[in-house]
Order: sequence, then C-alpha cells, then structure tokens
Amino acid sequence: MKLSTALFFALLAGPALAQTGIIRGRATTNGQPIEFVSVGVAGTAFGTSTNARGEYEIRHLPLGSHRIQFSAIGYAPVSKMVHLTGPAPQTVHADLRETVASLDEVVVTGTMKEVSRLESPIPIEIYTPKFFQKNPTPSLFDALQIVNGVRPQLNCNVCNTGDIHINGLEGPYTMILIDGMPIVSALSSVYGLSGIPNSIVERIEVVKGPASTLYGSEAVGGLINVITKNPGKSPRLAVDVFSTSQGEVNTDVSVKANVGKATALFSGNHFHFGNRLDVNRDNFTDVTQQDRVSLFSKWTLQRRENRLASLAARYYYEDRWGGELGWNAGFRGGDSLYGESIYTKRYEIIGAYQLPVAGEKLVFSYSYNHHDQNSVYGRTSFLADQKVVFGQLVWDKQWGGRHDALLGAALRYTYYDDNTTGTRADGANRPQRTYLPGLFAQDEIALHEHHKLLLGLRYDYNSDHGHILTPRLNYKWAPDANNVLRLSFGNGYRVVNLFTEDHAALTGARKVVVREALKPERSYNGNLNYQRFLRAFGGLVGLDASAFYTYFNNKIVGDFLTDPDAIIYQNLGGHAISRGITLNTDFTFPFPLKIIAGITLMDVYQVEKYRGENQKTPQLLAPRFSGTYAVTYAFDRLGLSLDYTGSVNGPMHLPTQANDYRPDRSPWFSLMNLQLTKKFNDHWQVYGGAKNLLNYLPRYSLMRSFDPFDKTAFNGDGSPSAANPNGYTFDTEYNYAPIQGIRGFVGVRYTLSGGN
Repeated sequence: MKLSTALFFALLAGPALAQTGIIRGRATTNGQPIEFVSVGVAGTAFGTSTNARGEYEIRHLPLGSHRIQFSAIGYAPVSKMVHLTGPAPQTVHADLRETVASLDEVVVTGTMKEVSRLESPIPIEIYTPKFFQKNPTPSLFDALQIVNGVRPQLNCNVCNTGDIHINGLEGPYTMILIDGMPIVSALSSVYGLSGIPNSIVERIEVVKGPASTLYGSEAVGGLINVITKNPGKSPRLAVDVFSTSQGEVNTDVSVKANVGKATALFSGNHFHFGNRLDVNRDNFTDVTQQDRVSLFSKWTLQRRENRLASLAARYYYEDRWGGELGWNAGFRGGDSLYGESIYTKRYEIIGAYQLPVAGEKLVFSYSYNHHDQNSVYGRTSFLADQKVVFGQLVWDKQWGGRHDALLGAALRYTYYDDNTTGTRADGANRPQRTYLPGLFAQDEIALHEHHKLLLGLRYDYNSDHGHILTPRLNYKWAPDANNVLRLSFGNGYRVVNLFTEDHAALTGARKVVVREALKPERSYNGNLNYQRFLRAFGGLVGLDASAFYTYFNNKIVGDFLTDPDAIIYQNLGGHAISRGITLNTDFTFPFPLKIIAGITLMDVYQVEKYRGENQKTPQLLAPRFSGTYAVTYAFDRLGLSLDYTGSVNGPMHLPTQANDYRPDRSPWFSLMNLQLTKKFNDHWQVYGGAKNLLNYLPRYSLMRSFDPFDKTAFNGDGSPSAANPNGYTFDTEYNYAPIQGIRGFVGVRYTLSGGN
C-alpha cells in the first residue's frame, strides 16, 4: 500500500518537475521585421530562427533564468535575460542595430576559435546559404562560381570531374574542411566535392593564402571551411526541390528532432541527370549522366556550462559517366565505345567534445573518412581505397590580460591503395601508410586597443618526408570600427600524390611519366588586406581589397606539351609565382537594392633555366582577370525578389598539342544567371529563371572524338598515319567552361520553423 501510494504521488509530481516554459517575440530594426534572425538560448541546444514577420517561438524550455541571444548577418548581436516561472508564454522582443558590412559576424577558421570578423587578425570571407540561393545549384562545387577569386574548374570534358582554384592555384592547393576537420582531401579533392549539398551548410568561410600553421598540409593556396548547420537553430522541416529544362533534378530535405538532451538534424540530398545531350555534335555527352545521393546527420548534446559535444556522419554515393552517346555499362573498360565511368562511395564521421576540466577550455576533435573509388577511363581502370583517421586536442587559454593563446596536438593517419604505379614497388603492391603527428601554437597579442599581433608555429613529422616547420605572422591595425588593415606572412607545404589529386594523371588519353622522386612543395606567402566600411548614397558600402604574393619551390609541374601522348611530372627546377590584387565590394542602398561584386587581377607563372636563361611559362587555366557579381532587387509589396548573378573570365592558357588547330588561349566569356523568387508566406517560396543567359559554349572541346582509342592515329612504327599527319591524339583536357548552354529552371522551397 505504501509503495503504490508513493508511486501515485510520484506520477502526479512528475509533470510538475518536468514543467517547461515558452518564449516568443519579434526581431526588428527601426520597427521593421527581420527574417532569418538566429535566436538561441545560451548554454543549451535550444534555438530557432525568425520568420518573414520577424516572429519566433521556442518551446519546452526548462524553468529558470535564461540568456536569449539574437544574431543576424549585417546586425549587431543582442542578448536579453528572461526568467521562466511557469508554462505561460513570456515575450522577449529584440531591436537589432544594423552594422556596416557584417563586422560582427562570428568566424572560426582563421584562428580555430570564435571571434568577430572585426577582431580577427586574419581576413576571412563569409558566405551563407541565402547568398548561394541567388543562383540555386545542386552542390557546393557549383555554388562557388559566384565567389570572387574562387573558381570551380572542370578538368575533364568527358567525366566532368573538377576542383576548386583560389587565386589561380590548382585545386590540390585548396584545403576543404567540414566543421574545421580536414575531411575533404586527396581522392575527394577530385571526386568528392560535388557531393557536398547546400542543404547541410550554415555558412562557408574562405581564407586566401597559406594556412598550414593551423591546418597542416594542403592548406597552401587557401582553405574553405564548410560550417554545417546547428541542429538547435535549424528549421523543424526544410524542403528545396528544383529542376532545369535539360532534365536535372535536385532534392534537398532536412528534419530536426529532439531526443532527450540531444538535438538532431537529418538531411538528405539526391541529384539526378539522365539526358544524353550533344549540342556540339561530337558524338559525346556534353554533360555527365549522374545519380548522386548524400545523407547527413548531426547531433548536439546539451551539457553543463555550455560545453561542446557534437557528432556528425555523412554517406555519399555517386554513379556518373560520360562518353559516346551509345555507351552503356556493358562497354565499361572495353575499347568498342569510349566511356568514363565513376563509382564513388564515401563514409565520414566528424565529432568534437569539450573535456570537463573546470576553468579550462580543452576540445578534442576527431574525424574518420573512408573513400572507395571504382573508375574506368576508356580502357584504363582506377581502383582506389583510402582511409583517413584524424584526431586533434586544442587548449584555448587566455593569460596576462593581453595574450590569447592556442596550443594543439594533432595526428593524422592515411591509408591509401590503388591499382597504379603509385602503390607498387619491387613488383609488389605496397599500400601507402602515412603518419603525420603535429604540434602547433599561436598567440594573439593585444599590443594596443587598435593593434594586434598573431604569431604561430607548427611542427609536423611526416613518416615519408621527415620534419616540417611552418611559421606565420599576422598583424592587424583597426584605428576605428570602419577601417581595418591586416598584414600577413606565412609558409606552407604540401605532400603530393598525383593519382589522388590530379585527374589528368588518370585520363585514358595520355600515359603518365614521373621523372624523379617527388619532394614536398614549399611556399612563402605575403598578403596585405584593407577593409573600409562607410555610409554612402544613403546606404552602406563595404570595400575589401587585398594584394597577394606567393613564391613556390619544389613545385610539382605537369608537362602537357613535350609529348602529346604523355603527361610528364617532376619537381620544378626553378620557382613559381602567384601574385595579384583582388577587390570585393558590397553595396546596400536605402531602397531595396543590394549589389555584391568583385574582381581579381593575377599573374601566375613558373620560371626555369633553359639554355642558361630564365624562361617564364604561364600557368594553365589561370585567367589574368576574373570577376563576379550578384545584384538583388526586392519588390516588397509583391513578395518578389529578382537576382542577377554571374561571372566574367578573361583569357587563360590552355593545354594544347603540337601543331594544334585549337587556340592556346581561351576567349573572354561570361556566364550570367537570372532568378525571380516569389514568397507566399512564412513557409512557401517558388523560384525560377534561366542559367547561362548568353548561351555561351566553348567552341572546341574534344580532340579526335571520332577515334577516342587512337586506333587510326598512328602506324605500326609509332609514326603519324597518313590521315593524321600532325600526330594528334584523343584529348579530354582542353577545358575552360562548362559545355552546357542556356537552360531554364524552376523550384519550390518549404520551411517549417519553430523551436525545440
């Protein structure tokens, strides 16, 4: 009887003990509502974002005192205290002050800790999903085409694999991070970039110039850090589906759920294209046929004292092929019909856990990825297996009132095996096993109210190449809130594996010749950055100008010109230079017009001794001039917005053959896009428009597409046949723009906001 009575009163008391509260309110500026304001509860995983009327609501909050934080790009953050005593909703409004050029945006990439852009001694660019929605694309790779100084480059006209160039440097010099983890490298720098869907992205942070001190090898030209969505601040449901007139269909779906003290985000992306287009009539597909699936899940755990605990996992699968129109899987690997077929599978795990050490901030981060590659290029097969395990412990410590230090230790283990000569020795298969332990330290010193100095040093031990040191120095002078000058010097290094980083090394059209044991590349970089924020034309103007200079030695160079049937790799005997200036502008007018535009002028080349004299050779696929723009005009009363985006590229040097009839430089060209978006209410948006408005298509693409296996190109003794007096061979590398003309698109977005 006593036991049943106790259980009865316990059941009655349970709901009271578990009682929760609700907060709701509006976010405004000068009385006008602000959409997409991030509203979070400090120290918890609770959060949401405001709707089109600036309204928000967070449910199931534990009773007691809470600090509510409001933040949005372009506005100074606001925090307010609230005390919940019962289930009755409490109202918390916030009036946000507009800031110039988003100075108060929080970034983490430059220094591995959260700081505002104004305080960061390293220049960092931030791009949000709202920016990329101005030109909807199925992946991060495609989306970056409207970012100044960042150029997605297709490296093959048949299979459409590509990489991302920063300031003219090839893709392997760009490090791609997911939540600060080096998850995208080596194999995935060629094959995995298209598998990062926009649906998982909260923001993208871009650093131009070496960042090897904090992030190690590969971060030579710069890095792109993909910050994934915070489950606590994500919508309960988000759906985005669009299709183009050429038959491309992209679907993004994400769902948020609460599981005990954890908040989880589940996201899925599917992209399909199966239309065998041949606009240039060379009997080859202009665009690869693709089926791509990416599944993503991220969990955050509510812990005491707001300590960090997160875990994310992603699975990615892609089946893509390009080739002769009559090709199917039955011809895979044969020499009847030419096709390049790529099967890719990736598994990724990313996590971070703050150790429960009182008074100290120690965070252990870790990642694991497994990449399985099964590719065929004509008769050439490429089978590869790569596993990368990474762990890093970082201690964030402030001392002396003027020092903000970061100490870290990292270990990366890479297993790599393939069916090429890259993993063979003495006639046997020998998978590569590389250990890369490292230590790094940086100290951010507040010299004065307006002056900061950042000193950094990293030591790595590569099990194949030995000891490597990479120092850096950054200085920031901010005389006031609207002027910032930054000066940086850095050193970078990169260990090269041709068969995982350079698609050209895998083409079925050329053989690969490696003339020597390749040494790690070294680079030395200087960057001067000036930011100016002012009010003009009744609105806001942001200017961001940089001058950069990078010097390389031991650079790995692919020689496409000496032998038209081969690619010859060796360390550069001389040196290489990447230099230029870049300008980003951001105009916000008092009427509903916003313009974002940028230009980059650069000179990228290499210098070698030839017959006793220095010979300068320009780098391929590096335009001296490039520009991007995004213009938005809102018709607020109609709920409409118009976006005009695009890029302009100047001439760039191209890989040609001896006596080639194709120009060795590309022409000027521009890719323009137009989009109209209609917002019906807080949940529904419909958008549509056209891509490549000028219908620009490269004039030349494949060489000898009628004989892709070179069966009639040469005589039995290797001399050019009578029908091929110039000795041309089938070539897929002559590429500078997508072979995809004007096309319409239409899409729909549904968002169901709401708190936990």
